Amino acid sequence: MTGVELLDRAYSKRPVLAASVAVIRDGRMLLASRTKPPAEGLFSLPGGRVELGETLEEAALRELDEEVGVTASIVGFNDHVEVIERGRDGAVAHHFVIASFVAKWMSGGGRSGPEAGRVLWARREEIGGLKTTKDLARIAARAFRVFEASLLAHKVRRDHV
Repeated sequence: MTGVELLDRAYSKRPVLAASVAVIRDGRMLLASRTKPPAEGLFSLPGGRVELGETLEEAALRELDEEVGVTASIVGFNDHVEVIERGRDGAVAHHFVIASFVAKWMSGGGRSGPEAGRVLWARREEIGGLKTTKDLARIAARAFRVFEASLLAHKVRRDHV
């Protein structure tokens, strides 16, 4: 994202629609530290702005590939997150509405880049010890439950076919 794009989103007249994805692989969730504001330096899920003509799921998977070089398959919707930050004058500086999905890992180990600093695969119990974005612990806990439910549903379907 360029500096101009960042300024376009700061003090915007309306919320920015974004999508993120909790990718789970072998009981671990993919996290990346943010390299740009807001929440610079904090661990979060890969994600970003939804582009015109893109579905929420398409945006989440595109951002996942662009930010950390991972491909995945969406297994379900997780939750939504609203990030509202105010400037010193009290005006809304940033307002993001983020649709968060859960996905099964397909390929890629995860890599850092312009928007993702440190990349790691964290176990459920490790997430609480990291410096993260505000709602990550809640979103991660729910994502693990959604993922486990999808595995169970897949097993039940497979066993009854």
